[in-house]
Amino acid sequence: MSQTMTFRLMTEDDIDEVLVLERRSFTLPWSREAFYNELNHNQYALYIVLEDEGKIVGYCGAWIVIDEAHITNIAILPEYRGRRLGEALLRKMMDIAIERGAKVMTLEVRVSNIIAQSLYEKLGFQKGGIRKRYYTDNGEDALVMWVNLQ
Repeated sequence: MSQTMTFRLMTEDDIDEVLVLERRSFTLPWSREAFYNELNHNQYALYIVLEDEGKIVGYCGAWIVIDEAHITNIAILPEYRGRRLGEALLRKMMDIAIERGAKVMTLEVRVSNIIAQSLYEKLGFQKGGIRKRYYTDNGEDALVMWVNLQ
């Protein structure tokens, strides 16, 4: 990661930039209202952004409930992929989750998304169950993955 890259908590002012990233990354992008509600009304939500010289190039969200962290979403701009930024972003979220008392972290990933699964396995995530027809755009199954943080 270059010296110009920094992490910080996501704010309401970041929503427009994050929406662009979201639309470029997912077939089912979250809405402005969803991010607004996460930032302002969900006491369990934590969102961080990764910036390169002030431009948001990635973000990650999680719900931290008691001792469990659940990754809601993680994305890197397409032109920034392949530089291990997703790994850095997820490692940062794992560190924050540990600081906030989480002992385990879970996420869902498309069964077809082998690149993401490889990253998660590299960081210690293990394959758990399958959520059948989890993704509403095409009915694809989700693989549930988890990792002990302690």
